[in-house]
Amino acid sequence: MKGILMQTGVLRVLRATAASWWRHKELRRTGQTGQAQRRERETVLRDLGYLKQAALLPNAHVICGEGGTFLHLGWTTVSTFAPIERFPLATLAVARGTPFIDIRPVTDVIAFANLPRVTRDGSDDPEPSGPGRSVSLTTYIDMVEQLGASITNDPRPCRST
Repeated sequence: MKGILMQTGVLRVLRATAASWWRHKELRRTGQTGQAQRRERETVLRDLGYLKQAALLPNAHVICGEGGTFLHLGWTTVSTFAPIERFPLATLAVARGTPFIDIRPVTDVIAFANLPRVTRDGSDDPEPSGPGRSVSLTTYIDMVEQLGASITNDPRPCRST
């Protein structure tokens, strides 16, 4: 029963978000209701796909900093310049268990900029140093946490908040 309520809540949020987009509002204002509804349906289905990927991919995570919020899904990234509080898709992903890295408290931007990237497919990089290097999500979280980031839905063993 709880899963059904969660799914209904997710759909409600995604539908409201899609309906609030300026382009969809403009279509409705100009009498193109059918096209607005089609585009809103497409948007909701796309966002449901992103949520499914966030739940299934080993290195999927949400990261939020002063530059905005990013939902990293392997080879795909969904982002906005807004904080997570104004990005419903990322908020839903975190509510459903996707790891969330809040880097807003990080003050050493040079050290943060020099961190390796998270591997896209969950594999370990045989060359974990040098340009273009990548590490697992858990290793990345270890590194960014040392810089002052806060972690929610921590995927590391024995560390869930």
